[in-house]
Amino acid sequence: MSADSSSAQIIFNTISASEIAQLPKLTQLELLTGFKSDLSNFDQLDPEKFGIIRREGKKLRRYRMKDYRVYFERVPEGLAIHRILHRNTLADFLFRSNLPFAEDEQLGEAKSFWKLIEEGEKAQRKP
Repeated sequence: MSADSSSAQIIFNTISASEIAQLPKLTQLELLTGFKSDLSNFDQLDPEKFGIIRREGKKLRRYRMKDYRVYFERVPEGLAIHRILHRNTLADFLFRSNLPFAEDEQLGEAKSFWKLIEEGEKAQRKP
């Protein structure tokens, strides 16, 4: 995949497809449009909107837009979207995990976060 990921295929699994489908249509459009335009130069992503979460050699990215967080990774076919979470859902998760909000490094260490992501990875991909 080239550094220009704005034209990369976005691949949803059944969980992330369900999560985005539950959002109002206008929110879906804003989220996807913003996500695609912010990916115009993948190698120089805005750290305010994109975070990196690492664990045991695995690298996951977090895209932040308004009240939503999109957790994804680069795959040969494009960008695999694992989860789309409302920030309050994530805040609740972090609270339950006793982690401070918005700390990608600490989030990367939380086993329960990776379980949430693995659930998305194992979900069947939508064509």
